[in-house]
Amino acid sequence: MRRFNLSIMDSYILGELILPFIFCVAMFSAVGVAIATLSDLSHRIIESNLPFISAIEVFILKIPEYVGYALPFSVLLTSLLTYSRLSKDSELIALQSCGISLYRLITPMIIFSMIITLVTFTFNELIIPQANYRATSILTGDEGNSRYAIKQDIFYPQYQEVTTPNGEVKRELRSIFYAQEFNGEEMQNITVIETDNNQLEKITVSETGHWDNEDNKWDFSNGAIYHIKMNLSQITSSFFGEKKVPLPKTPLELASKSRSPYEMNIRESLEYIRLLEEVGNEKNLLMYQVRTAQKVSFPFICVIFGLIGSTVGAKFNSNNKGTSFGLTILIVFGYYLTSFIIGSLGLINVLSPIMAAWIPNFICLGIGIYLLAKS
Repeated sequence: MRRFNLSIMDSYILGELILPFIFCVAMFSAVGVAIATLSDLSHRIIESNLPFISAIEVFILKIPEYVGYALPFSVLLTSLLTYSRLSKDSELIALQSCGISLYRLITPMIIFSMIITLVTFTFNELIIPQANYRATSILTGDEGNSRYAIKQDIFYPQYQEVTTPNGEVKRELRSIFYAQEFNGEEMQNITVIETDNNQLEKITVSETGHWDNEDNKWDFSNGAIYHIKMNLSQITSSFFGEKKVPLPKTPLELASKSRSPYEMNIRESLEYIRLLEEVGNEKNLLMYQVRTAQKVSFPFICVIFGLIGSTVGAKFNSNNKGTSFGLTILIVFGYYLTSFIIGSLGLINVLSPIMAAWIPNFICLGIGIYLLAKS
């Protein structure tokens, strides 16, 4: 197998990209975190008595989020600056006079942007969710997992599939689990309603309840069970001090795993989506599905921005940094506006979550390919 080696041209162009990229990442990150975080932290220090040390910690923890946003923008601005400089100094003309096509000239930029795509994806998965988790915990004064729990009105309907006599499979309600409060460890004022063949069968009430990991059952305390027969014509009751109840763990998972999608990685988001599918919460389900799909699609905009930036930059005969910065702002604004509009269509179920996340990328890719072909 032939070993791949970078040519002198590839090494030269890649070398020209590195320093401007580092500068752009630092600049975009600093501007983003300063505008979005400093004013809020100042307000919290004055109005909410947030300790200064905690404010510094939150400030540091918010930096990864804005670095994640800055990486694609930096690819775009770096490609514009580098290729417009090469064009201004006639280096691209010299290379093309040697028979090197524009397609080959932007190849180093595509390779570079692919590397940044992997960096962005890794950053968004391994660093940003945990940093956001920690920052939110400090701001809310809750250092534990209970900050993310649904603390009131936990509602979980359990369904089952049944086959009708004519062979049709339909979904029927099997039970309803309701807890009035959840303190992060146990639930209080629990009511469980169970049905059989669309008939009310049993009602269980309990003062408290917690999940037993060893037995995989709920431990209910100080409650009663009401057995109902013949359409409420016969009701029997029994009281208990402690009782193990074989119900799903899902209500606990649903309550304890509730977070913002920006505080979850893809694996955690998919687990929470599974819980929402069981509950049937359509609105939240669509929101998490769209946001999770966007977590996958967003890093790939680095490659597309690299294509657009290098193609447009190669047509410039000016090294005007103000022009390049203005073009970057215009392209980024157009991308985010398109992403917002199309993403909103996914949130209201007009488009599938995957299409809502990827269509903005496809539009930008089409523009980049058109500009390259035209050049």
